[in-house]
Amino acid sequence: MNASTETRRAAARSGHTRPAQDASSTHLVLIPSYNTGDRVLETVRDARLCWNPVWVVVDGSTDGTGQRLREMAGRDAGLGVFLLPRNQGKGAAVLHGLREAATRGYTHALTMDADGQHPAGCIREFMAASERAPQALILGEPVFDASAPRIRVIGRRLSNGWANLETLWAGIGDSLYGFRVYPIQPLLAVMEPRRWMRRFDFDVEAVVRLVWRGLTPVNLPAPVRYFRPEEGGVSHFNYVRDNLLLSWMHARLFGEFLLRLPRLFSRRERNRRTA
Repeated sequence: MNASTETRRAAARSGHTRPAQDASSTHLVLIPSYNTGDRVLETVRDARLCWNPVWVVVDGSTDGTGQRLREMAGRDAGLGVFLLPRNQGKGAAVLHGLREAATRGYTHALTMDADGQHPAGCIREFMAASERAPQALILGEPVFDASAPRIRVIGRRLSNGWANLETLWAGIGDSLYGFRVYPIQPLLAVMEPRRWMRRFDFDVEAVVRLVWRGLTPVNLPAPVRYFRPEEGGVSHFNYVRDNLLLSWMHARLFGEFLLRLPRLFSRRERNRRTA
């Protein structure tokens, strides 16, 4: 049974067999997409079963999915589609969506990947956690199955180790898993003045900088599935390019971490005294 089927069965058990109709005025689902083929269409359908509104930012895709999503949006008022003229990277696509969301009065965005790896069935749980703690970061903590490539699992442990060091173990369960709910204004505040955080480095740098700003991480387990190419799986991860990007990002963050160290120690001690 694939993730899409499980999402639909869960929706049926809860009585939600049609797209969610009651639109939230504060929280939206934001999906950046680049050449993910039919997977993005399934992801959007599953997300709409669970939430309204759902927005997709098509990051210069050349596979025709932009037009197909536009057609879906024409039949569904709860779906928004934004087409970027050229590919700029995941972080840039998210930033585009955040800016638009802020102008329309939204306060929080749940980000999820377009390739079907992230569990649409967990959207309501994550949104409810954000509504209970609106100043917090609601972070997905991945639960892997046998489909997860071992090298990817090992590699994220290294990145997580660096992220936890850079935040003095403030509670980041997983720094790379992009299924999470962000408060929009703090995220815009850390992204707007910087030239980085526009590509694969977005997820890690965003969570580290937001913890530096004082946001508290709340970790919730969420399954993740890697689809094989014959299952329609699409991955744009490049082991050399993207690992070099992450290494450069952590080098920058660690240098800034050393400058912030006195303030981070002071904050940690205050938190311990008030806990």
